[in-house]
Amino acid sequence: MINQNKKGQYTWRYEMSLFKNPTIFLLVWKILICSFAVIFLFVTVIDLRENGTESLLQNGRIFLIIFAVITGITILGYLVYAAIMGGKYIVDFTMDDKGVLHSQAPAQAKKARKLGAVTAIAGAASGKPGFAGIGINSTRTEMYSDFSKVKSVKAYPRRNIIKVNSPFNKNQVYASKEDFDFVLNYIRTHTNK
Repeated sequence: MINQNKKGQYTWRYEMSLFKNPTIFLLVWKILICSFAVIFLFVTVIDLRENGTESLLQNGRIFLIIFAVITGITILGYLVYAAIMGGKYIVDFTMDDKGVLHSQAPAQAKKARKLGAVTAIAGAASGKPGFAGIGINSTRTEMYSDFSKVKSVKAYPRRNIIKVNSPFNKNQVYASKEDFDFVLNYIRTHTNK
Protein backbone atom coordinates (compact mmCIF):
# COMPACT_ATOMS: atom_id res chain seq x y z
CA MET A 1 0.00 0.00 0.00
CA ILE A 2 1.34 3.41 -0.98
CA ASN A 3 1.47 6.19 1.61
CA GLN A 4 2.23 9.85 1.14
CA ASN A 5 4.34 11.55 3.82
CA LYS A 6 4.37 15.22 4.88
CA LYS A 7 7.08 16.01 2.32
CA GLY A 8 4.80 14.81 -0.48
CA GLN A 9 6.87 11.69 -1.10
CA TYR A 10 5.20 8.38 -1.88
CA THR A 11 6.52 5.44 0.09
CA TRP A 12 5.81 1.73 -0.02
CA ARG A 13 7.33 -1.64 0.78
CA TYR A 14 7.32 -4.54 -1.63
CA GLU A 15 7.99 -8.16 -0.69
CA MET A 16 8.87 -10.45 -3.56
CA SER A 17 9.11 -14.21 -3.27
CA LEU A 18 12.56 -15.24 -4.49
CA PHE A 19 11.18 -18.69 -5.33
CA LYS A 20 8.08 -17.62 -7.30
CA ASN A 21 9.34 -14.53 -9.14
CA PRO A 22 12.40 -15.26 -11.36
CA THR A 23 13.39 -11.60 -11.86
CA ILE A 24 16.51 -11.50 -9.69
CA PHE A 25 17.68 -14.94 -10.83
CA LEU A 26 17.29 -13.93 -14.49
CA LEU A 27 19.17 -10.67 -13.90
CA VAL A 28 22.15 -12.43 -12.31
CA TRP A 29 22.11 -15.22 -14.91
CA LYS A 30 22.01 -12.73 -17.83
CA ILE A 31 24.95 -10.76 -16.43
CA LEU A 32 27.07 -13.90 -16.04
CA ILE A 33 26.10 -15.38 -19.42
CA CYS A 34 26.65 -12.10 -21.29
CA SER A 35 30.07 -11.65 -19.65
CA PHE A 36 31.02 -15.18 -20.63
CA ALA A 37 29.60 -14.79 -24.16
CA VAL A 38 31.68 -11.68 -24.85
CA ILE A 39 34.88 -13.44 -23.76
CA PHE A 40 33.92 -16.59 -25.66
CA LEU A 41 33.16 -14.63 -28.84
CA PHE A 42 36.54 -12.90 -28.63
CA VAL A 43 38.37 -16.21 -28.20
CA THR A 44 36.35 -17.83 -31.02
CA VAL A 45 37.16 -15.03 -33.46
CA ILE A 46 40.87 -15.37 -32.69
CA ASP A 47 40.62 -19.16 -33.00
CA LEU A 48 38.80 -18.88 -36.35
CA ARG A 49 41.57 -16.66 -37.72
CA GLU A 50 44.25 -19.12 -36.66
CA ASN A 51 42.60 -22.53 -37.21
CA GLY A 52 39.71 -21.91 -39.58
CA THR A 53 36.19 -23.26 -39.31
CA GLU A 54 37.15 -26.77 -38.10
CA SER A 55 37.56 -25.40 -34.56
CA LEU A 56 34.06 -23.91 -34.60
CA LEU A 57 32.32 -27.19 -33.66
CA GLN A 58 34.74 -27.84 -30.81
CA ASN A 59 34.28 -24.28 -29.54
CA GLY A 60 30.51 -24.75 -29.72
CA ARG A 61 30.71 -27.84 -27.50
CA ILE A 62 32.90 -26.01 -25.01
CA PHE A 63 30.44 -23.11 -25.01
CA LEU A 64 27.51 -25.43 -24.23
CA ILE A 65 29.41 -27.12 -21.39
CA ILE A 66 30.43 -23.81 -19.84
CA PHE A 67 26.90 -22.45 -20.37
CA ALA A 68 25.49 -25.45 -18.44
CA VAL A 69 28.08 -25.06 -15.66
CA ILE A 70 27.38 -21.32 -15.29
CA THR A 71 23.64 -22.00 -15.23
CA GLY A 72 24.06 -24.74 -12.59
CA ILE A 73 26.29 -22.58 -10.38
CA THR A 74 23.89 -19.65 -10.74
CA ILE A 75 20.92 -21.81 -9.71
CA LEU A 76 22.81 -23.20 -6.70
CA GLY A 77 24.07 -19.77 -5.65
CA TYR A 78 20.63 -18.25 -6.07
CA LEU A 79 19.03 -20.94 -3.91
CA VAL A 80 21.61 -20.33 -1.17
CA TYR A 81 21.01 -16.56 -1.41
CA ALA A 82 17.22 -17.07 -1.30
CA ALA A 83 17.55 -19.30 1.77
CA ILE A 84 19.77 -16.74 3.55
CA MET A 85 17.24 -14.00 2.76
CA GLY A 86 14.33 -16.06 4.07
CA GLY A 87 12.88 -16.64 0.61
CA LYS A 88 11.93 -12.98 0.11
CA TYR A 89 13.44 -9.86 -1.34
CA ILE A 90 12.07 -6.96 0.70
CA VAL A 91 12.53 -3.47 -0.67
CA ASP A 92 11.38 0.00 0.37
CA PHE A 93 10.65 2.72 -2.18
CA THR A 94 10.54 6.48 -1.80
CA MET A 95 9.31 8.44 -4.82
CA ASP A 96 8.78 12.13 -5.44
CA ASP A 97 8.69 14.38 -8.49
CA LYS A 98 12.51 14.24 -8.82
CA GLY A 99 13.10 10.49 -8.69
CA VAL A 100 12.65 7.13 -7.02
CA LEU A 101 14.85 5.50 -4.38
CA HIS A 102 14.99 1.70 -4.22
CA SER A 103 16.36 0.54 -0.81
CA GLN A 104 16.69 -3.02 0.39
CA ALA A 105 15.02 -3.48 3.79
CA PRO A 106 17.58 -2.76 6.57
CA ALA A 107 17.76 -6.32 7.95
CA GLN A 108 18.23 -7.78 4.47
CA ALA A 109 20.70 -5.04 3.51
CA LYS A 110 22.85 -6.02 6.48
CA LYS A 111 22.81 -9.69 5.38
CA ALA A 112 23.58 -8.70 1.78
CA ARG A 113 26.58 -6.60 2.84
CA LYS A 114 27.96 -9.46 4.94
CA LEU A 115 27.43 -11.95 2.11
CA GLY A 116 29.08 -9.54 -0.34
CA ALA A 117 32.07 -9.07 1.96
CA VAL A 118 32.52 -12.85 2.30
CA THR A 119 32.31 -13.25 -1.49
CA ALA A 120 34.83 -10.45 -2.06
CA ILE A 121 37.29 -11.90 0.47
CA ALA A 122 36.91 -15.42 -0.94
CA GLY A 123 37.40 -14.12 -4.48
CA ALA A 124 40.50 -12.15 -3.53
CA ALA A 125 41.94 -15.06 -1.50
CA SER A 126 41.42 -17.51 -4.37
CA GLY A 127 42.98 -15.14 -6.89
CA LYS A 128 39.70 -14.70 -8.78
CA PRO A 129 39.16 -10.97 -9.20
CA GLY A 130 35.79 -11.56 -10.92
CA PHE A 131 34.33 -13.09 -7.76
CA ALA A 132 35.89 -10.35 -5.65
CA GLY A 133 34.20 -7.79 -7.93
CA ILE A 134 30.84 -9.54 -7.67
CA GLY A 135 31.16 -9.49 -3.88
CA ILE A 136 32.04 -5.81 -3.78
CA ASN A 137 29.21 -4.91 -6.17
CA SER A 138 26.65 -6.94 -4.21
CA THR A 139 27.16 -4.73 -1.15
CA ARG A 140 25.16 -2.04 -2.96
CA THR A 141 21.72 -2.05 -1.32
CA GLU A 142 20.28 1.21 -2.67
CA MET A 143 19.68 2.64 -6.11
CA TYR A 144 18.33 6.05 -7.04
CA SER A 145 16.84 7.00 -10.39
CA ASP A 146 16.82 10.70 -11.17
CA PHE A 147 13.79 11.21 -13.42
CA SER A 148 15.57 13.91 -15.46
CA LYS A 149 18.17 11.32 -16.56
CA VAL A 150 15.81 8.45 -17.42
CA LYS A 151 16.08 7.26 -21.02
CA SER A 152 13.41 4.53 -20.97
CA VAL A 153 10.68 3.05 -18.81
CA LYS A 154 9.54 -0.54 -19.39
CA ALA A 155 6.64 -2.14 -17.57
CA TYR A 156 6.21 -5.85 -16.81
CA PRO A 157 2.88 -6.04 -14.95
CA ARG A 158 2.85 -9.86 -14.68
CA ARG A 159 6.03 -9.69 -12.58
CA ASN A 160 5.13 -6.35 -10.90
CA ILE A 161 8.26 -4.65 -12.30
CA ILE A 162 8.87 -1.24 -13.81
CA LYS A 163 12.37 -0.91 -15.24
CA VAL A 164 13.61 2.66 -15.00
CA ASN A 165 16.70 2.92 -17.20
CA SER A 166 19.31 5.66 -17.21
CA PRO A 167 22.87 5.55 -18.49
CA PHE A 168 24.81 3.25 -16.12
CA ASN A 169 21.74 2.87 -13.90
CA LYS A 170 19.15 0.14 -14.42
CA ASN A 171 16.67 0.42 -11.56
CA GLN A 172 13.87 -2.05 -10.99
CA VAL A 173 10.83 -0.60 -9.25
CA TYR A 174 8.38 -3.11 -7.80
CA ALA A 175 4.74 -2.38 -7.03
CA SER A 176 1.76 -4.52 -6.07
CA LYS A 177 -1.00 -5.12 -8.60
CA GLU A 178 -3.20 -2.59 -6.81
CA ASP A 179 -0.53 0.14 -6.99
CA PHE A 180 1.20 -0.80 -10.24
CA ASP A 181 -0.72 1.52 -12.60
CA PHE A 182 -0.36 4.48 -10.25
CA VAL A 183 3.41 4.02 -9.90
CA LEU A 184 3.89 3.43 -13.64
CA ASN A 185 1.86 6.49 -14.61
CA TYR A 186 3.63 8.64 -12.02
CA ILE A 187 7.05 7.60 -13.32
CA ARG A 188 6.06 8.07 -16.95
CA THR A 189 4.57 11.54 -16.38
CA HIS A 190 7.67 12.67 -14.49
CA THR A 191 10.19 11.23 -16.98
CA ASN A 192 8.32 12.04 -20.21
CA LYS A 193 8.78 8.40 -21.23
